[in-house]
Amino acid sequence: MSLQAINITKKYGKQKALNSVSFEIKTGEIVGFLGPNGAGKSTMMKIITGYIHQNSGDVKVNGINTKDDIKSIKKQIGYLPEHNPLYLDMYVKEYLNFVAKVYELKGNIKSKVSDVIEITGLSVEKNKKIGALSKGYRQRTGLAAALIHDPAVLILDEPTTGLDPNQIIEIRDLITKVGKEKTVMLSTHIMQEVEAICNRVIIINKGEIVAENSVSKIQEMSLQKKQAITVEFLNEVKVSSLMQIQDVENIIPLENNNFILETSTDKDIRENIFNFAVKNHLILLSMFKKDKSMEDIFRELTN
Repeated sequence: MSLQAINITKKYGKQKALNSVSFEIKTGEIVGFLGPNGAGKSTMMKIITGYIHQNSGDVKVNGINTKDDIKSIKKQIGYLPEHNPLYLDMYVKEYLNFVAKVYELKGNIKSKVSDVIEITGLSVEKNKKIGALSKGYRQRTGLAAALIHDPAVLILDEPTTGLDPNQIIEIRDLITKVGKEKTVMLSTHIMQEVEAICNRVIIINKGEIVAENSVSKIQEMSLQKKQAITVEFLNEVKVSSLMQIQDVENIIPLENNNFILETSTDKDIRENIFNFAVKNHLILLSMFKKDKSMEDIFRELTN
């Protein structure tokens, strides 16, 4: 089961929220859909799920265009929006039975509800009112509702927002588990989440894709553009002196004679730093390459 977006453009008045966005996600992939606020992430997800319509372009689920048969496609998609809409006065089991009927599920609905409660870890809370649940269990309930009809495609918009660290890990583990046999598109602002569970990332900024690849490949390409070396001196050193080192473009002073030296070249400048220290009779206590995190790369691509 694949999910394809082909040249999707969406306008709100004169403003373009999405500008000819294209990508594909295949079965078994968990793809992180990243971007700053207002980049177009939620708009794209609402278009895929049929909540709003694009001005131009096509969305295809397993080769079927959403313009041709959105009702049957919705049955193949599970959607957890950023603001998880739940009926707080309903009990967990009652709500999931209701959602199952909305999807017009056939067969033993009671069994299907029990299965999804087990999968999402809701067993201990299944007889509670949703309004009495913690934020973490409300997210689990929303995820259970998205999974109740066993969709082939799962669209998750900020699924761990507002959760505590333990709840975040639990939801991540759950997404990883169910994502092995599904096509998963995950929007998040938590870069550690991307590194932990995503096979690939799509970074969008101002309605356009600015990067698309595996986490390791994006980090590798970014490292080729700029190096960052962290150094520590025993002696006090002025920033103006460090700027004399060949190929150093920028310096970030830290505490206790520690500095990050940045360069726009892919050349390893550690030999230049060592020669500078020898020439100026400085004692170099440590020196190592600083790998860029996804957070660093995200800032570079979206600033």
